[in-house]
Amino acid sequence: MTAEKWRRGFIVVAGLSGALAVGMGAYAAHGLSGVPQELAEKASRFEIYHALALLAVAQMQGSGGRLAVVSGLLFTIGSLLFCGALYGMAVCGWAVGFVAPYGGSAFILGWLALAGAALAERRP
Repeated sequence: MTAEKWRRGFIVVAGLSGALAVGMGAYAAHGLSGVPQELAEKASRFEIYHALALLAVAQMQGSGGRLAVVSGLLFTIGSLLFCGALYGMAVCGWAVGFVAPYGGSAFILGWLALAGAALAERRP
């Protein structure tokens, strides 16, 4: 895939992720209480942070090399696993909390890959 397609893809994922974060944050504030509310708010917070991080990754496409792509993929996987698990527990009562640490690990590795991409960045 070309750098431009990765860039556009990460921006699309960032937009969808940001919209989901805002929607779930609003639902948590107005439709949940107690532990489910706390879980949904935490997931929403992590989701919006990583939606913004995906925008940074998108800007690095073409100059950040493969590590920039890896970073974006890890942020996406982290959002699906970590935030998805917390949303599932909060909204549906699913017992999927065991998945969240894998998503958190993906977030950490994504940040490390982003740092590596910045160090390896090639500017024309």
